Amino acid sequence: MLLYRRLILIALGLTAIVVVFGAYVRLADAGLGCPDWPGCYGQPTPLHAEDEIREAHAVAPHGPVSLPKAWKEMIHRYLAASLGLLIIGIAALAWRRRGSDEFAPWLAVALVGVVIFQGLLGKWTVTLLLKPAIVTAHLIGGLTTLALLSWLALRTHAAPRVTVPRGLFLTARLALVLLAVQIILGGWTSTNYAALACPDFPSCHGSFWPLADYGNAFHVVRELGMTADGELLPLSALVAIHWSHRLGAVISGALLLGLGRALTRRSDTRRAGVALTLAVTLQIALGVANVLFGLPLPLAVAHNAGAAFLLVVMVWINYCTSGRVAPATARSTHEREHPENSYA
Repeated sequence: MLLYRRLILIALGLTAIVVVFGAYVRLADAGLGCPDWPGCYGQPTPLHAEDEIREAHAVAPHGPVSLPKAWKEMIHRYLAASLGLLIIGIAALAWRRRGSDEFAPWLAVALVGVVIFQGLLGKWTVTLLLKPAIVTAHLIGGLTTLALLSWLALRTHAAPRVTVPRGLFLTARLALVLLAVQIILGGWTSTNYAALACPDFPSCHGSFWPLADYGNAFHVVRELGMTADGELLPLSALVAIHWSHRLGAVISGALLLGLGRALTRRSDTRRAGVALTLAVTLQIALGVANVLFGLPLPLAVAHNAGAAFLLVVMVWINYCTSGRVAPATARSTHEREHPENSYA
């Protein structure tokens, strides 16, 4: 059991690294640093393919292929492959002890399925030349892996659960759903290179309802930078993507901050409430800073890392509030003993 717990924590940390480093690879325009898969020009490392990489770079000096970009891309693949093997090992251990609920075998096996599909998405990301739908799905897969491993870690370490009013229980679930939608919008913004489509803040091109082409913006099946008809994606479509992400941040941010305040008012969920409030505040600040400072790479990567951290916090909150739910017509034991912390 101790080995199982340690492997889950190692996998959780490695997943966080893979997600953040994957964002760095994408934002550094290194996603096609090795234009084939799973190797690099058919070789196991960029060192073995150095001649081919230098030749491609000489033909297109400003193209996607260079030796530094190749190493970034391949390091990400090595980390992801290591994570996949680790998760398979975790699932094997859980399956051997499938008679015990402590090992959560079905959740561990589900993780293997997610990782296999994630590997296919990684392949298609390269072979289909960074199609926005595939790249966004790849990001979603990575964060899904992070969320499932977070839940598995909380379960295997017997993290405490508390009794909460039904309103707080439902609010936590709704906030997690809205956060997921907001993360998808953020991924769509990033993969379509729309992060600077609105260069001013809080307005967009001086307007709070800018000219936007939502039809082309959210047409999923298309090439990068192109409409479904094969024409160049207009700026108004990029504006629609960016502005949707901003509006989503207002809605989800307000709900998350409200949830954080409600959790902070209760002694048994105060730490989670403080963590959520700090995570949301930091993420909003990073989003604003990215616009004001023109999307510098460190801030852009930090914004992706902030989304991952916020997701882990929300998984924690949903886990710890998943105990017995207090009836809406009755007060929980905690509220009877601590009326000053009642959620109403």
